Amino acid sequence: ATVAAVIERDGQFLMVEEVIEGRIVINQPAGHLDPNETLTAAVIRETREETAWDFAPQAINGLYLWTEPQSQRTYLRAAFCGPCVNHDPQQKLDDGILRAVWMTREQLQNNADKLRSPMVMRCIDDYLTGQRYPLELLVDL
Repeated sequence: ATVAAVIERDGQFLMVEEVIEGRIVINQPAGHLDPNETLTAAVIRETREETAWDFAPQAINGLYLWTEPQSQRTYLRAAFCGPCVNHDPQQKLDDGILRAVWMTREQLQNNADKLRSPMVMRCIDDYLTGQRYPLELLVDL
């Protein structure tokens, strides 16, 4: 289970450049769910760790299932959308994260070969079409 944050400001999306298996890729702030953590708490934590921004999830952007072709590892991604506030430029970013960067959809499309997975652009496109689900869709037992 993974989470991702779709954060748009003035036509640009908050993305991260990270090193995965020796390759620089572009992704939303995203990561794995920790033990005993809710999906909402995980996306807030991951965004903070990877970008130094505080994220305020307002809706679920979508749920995405993808199997990585080489490893055959399957990912279930819960993507959230909302604003971010309170940036701390002095905060050290997570290991492997090179930088947080604001990019337009066009810039992302022009770097399609660097996207970490097809889920990256799909989350952006679903966001841009207005796809939203209430946070109450998630039930933590």
